[in-house]
This record gives sequence, C-alpha cells and structure tokens, in this order.
Amino acid sequence: MVSFRKVNHWIVACLIVFAMLGGMLSSVAGAQQSQGTGNMVFFRGGAAFLANDRSNEVFTDVFGASGTNDGNTGYYVGAGLDFVLSKSLWDMMPGTWVMGELGVEFKRFDSKRVTQAVPTTCALADDNSLTACDVNSSANKKVQITMLTVNVAPKILFLEGSRFRPWIIPIGLDFHVISPPSNDTTVLDIGAQFAVGAQYRIWKAFHLGVDGRYHLATNQTDTVNNFGTVGGYVGIAF
Repeated sequence: MVSFRKVNHWIVACLIVFAMLGGMLSSVAGAQQSQGTGNMVFFRGGAAFLANDRSNEVFTDVFGASGTNDGNTGYYVGAGLDFVLSKSLWDMMPGTWVMGELGVEFKRFDSKRVTQAVPTTCALADDNSLTACDVNSSANKKVQITMLTVNVAPKILFLEGSRFRPWIIPIGLDFHVISPPSNDTTVLDIGAQFAVGAQYRIWKAFHLGVDGRYHLATNQTDTVNNFGTVGGYVGIAF
C-alpha cells in the first residue's frame, strides 16, 4: 500500500509544478501585455529627395535674379500612429496584419541665399507714398524650401510572431503643403505614396525600423512636388 507520507510528497510536488507553470504562464501573459495589442506610435527621420527642384520661381529666388535656389536634397522628420485593422488580412492570409497608418512629416530641402521676393517687389513698387516698404537694396537671404505632408495609408505587416517583420504600403493618400507658395500663389496639393520597410522588436514594446517611400503628387500648385524619402524610425507598441 502507498503510505500517506508518499502521497503527501506527491501532492507537494504537484503543487510546486503547478505553481511553476502558473508563474510561467503569467510571465508570458505579462510579456504579451507589455508588447501591446499591435498598435504603435512611431517617430521617423532621414533623407528626402525632390524629383524636381523649385528654382526660377517668384518666391523661391525671383526667377534667379541673383542665384538659383536649386537644392533638391534634404532631410525629413515625422511621427505617426499605426492602428490594427485586421490580423489575418480579413481571413485571407492568417498571420498577415493590416495596419492603418496616420502620419505627419516635415521636410526641409537644401536652401540658398537668394533674392527675396517680397522686399524686391515692394522696392519695385515703392514711391514717395509707399513709406511702409522699408527694404534693403541687397535683399538676399536664405529662402527655405520646405514641405509638410499628412498621410493616411494601409500598411500590410508580415510574419506574425517574429521579431523581424517586413511591411509594404501598396498605396496611400497624401495631403501636401509647400513653402514658399508657387507662382500661382497656391500651397496645397494631394497625391499618393508607395512604401516598403521592415521593423525589428528589440525589447518588449520597442521596435527599430527602416523604410523607403515615394510620393507621387498631382501638382495642383503648378509645380512638380514628387519626392522620395529613405530613413529609419523608432516605434513603441501599445
């Protein structure tokens, strides 16, 4: 017959095993909770490239009156949010996520010291009655070429469960604001973007990623506003 002492030992051993399993399961659940539900906030930065520079315009360099503002490379900084829309491509591809990206991005391109449009035109229009135009005859200063972009796009994220996850944006919607204004004195444009990238989970909810994007604008401002970006980002899942 089995003694009560041996039964007690088995009971104690089973309790220890169950306690260890419970601790392991709770730690896994805690790790999953710390990694978030898949949503993410991210901060981006890198290099930006205009397809066409904005030289020989009124507000960029007064048609090259004293040098052209022809820089077409620069940098960008941005941030955004990824929201999980589906974790199975709507039951068509299990393990493939669809994210909704909402982002904002500022770009500054190489800018030069050139003739400023407003002081120059003010000086040309000035006469004895226009005392409000206090201009310097050498109105050459650095005129900044910048652009602000807000985008909404679907992002397809592959390899669920892996630390390394590549992704693509097949097409997204862009809203652009250019500065200075175009010759038409307009600043607003819309367009599409296409992107590819990948991210790696380095620790808990923290990710590092790289991405490359091309933005195709409709040129509503009567200027060519197409550009590309290449850079990296830091993401925090929640």
